[in-house]
Amino acid sequence: MAEMKEWGPRYLTGTEVSRLEASDKVTGRARYTYDINLPGMLYGKLLRSPHPHAKVVKVDLSRAMAHPDVKAALDFEKQTVRYAGEEVAAVAATSPEAAEEALRLIDVTYEPLPFSVSEETSMEAGAPQIHPRGNVEGPAGRQQEQGDVEAGFAQADKIVEATYRTQVQTHSSLETHGSVAKWDGDRLTVWCSTQGVVGVRNDLAAYFQIPQSQVRAITEHMGGGFGSKFGAGVEGVAAARLAKQAGAPVKLMLSREEEHLCAGNRPSAVMTIRIGAKHDGTLTAFLSSSYGTGGVGGVGGIPLPYVFSVPNRKVEIKDVHINAGGARAMRAPGHPQAAFAMDCAMDELAEALGMDPLDLRRRNDSAQNEIRLKQYEIGAGRIGWDRRNKVAGSGKGPIKRGIGMGCGQWGGGGGKNTFAEVSILPDGTVDVKTAAQDIGTGIRTAIAMAAAEELGLSLGDVRPHVGDTDYPPGPASGGSTTTASTVPAVKIAARNARAQLFERVAPILGVAADRLRTRSGRVEVEGDGRSWAWPEVTAQLGGSSIVVTAQWDVGFSSSGVAGVHFAEVEVDVETGRIRPIRVVAVHDCGLVVNKLTAESQVNGGVIGGISFALLEHRL
Repeated sequence: MAEMKEWGPRYLTGTEVSRLEASDKVTGRARYTYDINLPGMLYGKLLRSPHPHAKVVKVDLSRAMAHPDVKAALDFEKQTVRYAGEEVAAVAATSPEAAEEALRLIDVTYEPLPFSVSEETSMEAGAPQIHPRGNVEGPAGRQQEQGDVEAGFAQADKIVEATYRTQVQTHSSLETHGSVAKWDGDRLTVWCSTQGVVGVRNDLAAYFQIPQSQVRAITEHMGGGFGSKFGAGVEGVAAARLAKQAGAPVKLMLSREEEHLCAGNRPSAVMTIRIGAKHDGTLTAFLSSSYGTGGVGGVGGIPLPYVFSVPNRKVEIKDVHINAGGARAMRAPGHPQAAFAMDCAMDELAEALGMDPLDLRRRNDSAQNEIRLKQYEIGAGRIGWDRRNKVAGSGKGPIKRGIGMGCGQWGGGGGKNTFAEVSILPDGTVDVKTAAQDIGTGIRTAIAMAAAEELGLSLGDVRPHVGDTDYPPGPASGGSTTTASTVPAVKIAARNARAQLFERVAPILGVAADRLRTRSGRVEVEGDGRSWAWPEVTAQLGGSSIVVTAQWDVGFSSSGVAGVHFAEVEVDVETGRIRPIRVVAVHDCGLVVNKLTAESQVNGGVIGGISFALLEHRL
C-alpha cells in the first residue's frame, strides 16, 4: 500500500458544511439541463417502438416534415427493434406540443415478431430468439470455484438451501435523461444531465468525427443518475443531430415513461444458494447458481459469496435476455442482490444451527475484519439486538416485530486522470476548477473546503467551478470515486499554488519562503510574530496570477469500505403490511470531507434500500 501523505490541519474537512449551492437550489436559481432555454430553441422528441420485438419494414418521415412547426427529423434506420420503447425516429419542432403531433405523423410499418418479457419464458425450449448469442449466456467464463465443495458439504453439520429473488428496479432519477445541443459552425456545445461530462464530450466527438476540442459539455446541476447517466446516450446524440440538421439549438429531455422503458435498470436476480456449516458456525461450503435479466443487455456480476469467507465454494451466473430495455449500472451494481441473498441464507443457517445470527456473522467475517467487527458491536448496541425475538414470529396478535441485519462492502477510492486547477488572483480570490460534475453529493463544497483548508482561508474565500469540459479533466461520477479523486487533486494543486505564492512574495516581504505559513486568512512568519492579511500578500503579485494544475496522486485516498445495517421492522401477518420502525446504519467512510453530506448519503442509501425492498418493481 502506498504511504499516506500528511493531510495537514483540519478545521473545515470533517465538519458539517451546508452546500454552497443550497440557496440556489431551494430558490430555483440553480440551472439544471431542463432549465436551459436558448434563443430560437427547438424541442426534440423520440418516436419509440410500440412492439417488444419487430422488424422495421419502412419509416416515412414525409408527413412529419410537412408539419409547419417541424424543423428536423431523423430516421434511425433500425432494421429490428427488440423492446417496446426502442428508438425508431426523432423530430425537432418549435414547441413540445408540435413535436408530439409530428411523432404521430411518422408512418412506420412494423412486422411484429415473437417475444418474451420474462426470464422463465426466455429460458424455455423453443423461446423466441432475443439476443444474437442466445437468450441465456453463461456460465462459461462466469464460473468460479475454490477448494473442494463436495468435501466441504461433507464436513458440515447443518446445510440449508433456498432460492432468493430480487426484482428489476429502474433508476427513477428526479431529472430525466436529456440534453440541450447547440452548434456554432463546426463547434458543438451541449448542456447535459450526466454523470460524466468528459465521456459525453468524447462520445459526441467520436460520433461526429470532430476533434474533442470542438465539443464542450456542461453540467451546471443535475438531478440524480445513480449509474444510469454515463455517455451521451441515444437521446444526446439525437439532440445534436437534430440541432445540426435544423441549424438551431435543440432540447431533448425524456419523459417519465421513457425513463422506465429505456434509460436503464438494476437487473433482477434469482439466486439459489446451498450453504453448510459446523456446529460452531464455521462455514464449510457454499454453492450458488444465479441468473437474472438486464433486458436486452447483461446482468453484470453478483459477487457471491458476499462478505463472508467460505473455504470451499463454487458460483456461477447466467444472463437471461428478454424483450425489455437494457440494464445500466445502479448504486453498487450486483451488491444489493448479493447482500440480500447472502444475509437471508446466513439467517436461515443460524436458525438451523440454533445460533445467534450476529454470532454466526462474527465468526465468518472475511479475515475477521476489525472494522466490521466494531460495526457489529456499535450497531447491535444502538438497535438493542439483545431484545430481539429469539423465535421468529413469536408474540401475541397479528403484528409481529423483529430485528434483523445485513452487511455490505465496496471498493471506491481515487483514480488517475483526475486534474484540478487552483488560481490565486492578485485581489486574493481563489478559483478552483475541475470538470468533475456534481451529481448531488456536494462536490462543489468538498473541493472548496479542501482548497480553503490547504490555503488557511475561510470557505467564502474560494470559488469552486465544476461540470465543464473547458476545465481540467475530471472523473466520471460513479463507483464512489468522485470525492476521493477530486479532493486530493485539489489539495495538491492548492499546496503547490501556496508554495509558488510564497516563493514570489518572500523577497518582497523580506523573509525566507520556507518560514511563511497561512492561518485564519493571514500569512504569518513562523517564529517572529509578523503577519499580513491574505489580500495584502496576494496584492504583491502585481498584475499576474498564480495558476497551478495538479493530478490526483496516491497518498491522500484509498479504497475498500464496509458497512452494517440493523433494522427493526413490524409485519402484519394477516395483511402482509410491512413497516420499518428503525434503522441503524454503521459505515466506514474513511476520511470524511463533509460530515453533513456524508450522513445525507447514508440516509439516501437507507431510503433507497427500503424503497427497493418494499415499493419498486418494474412490470
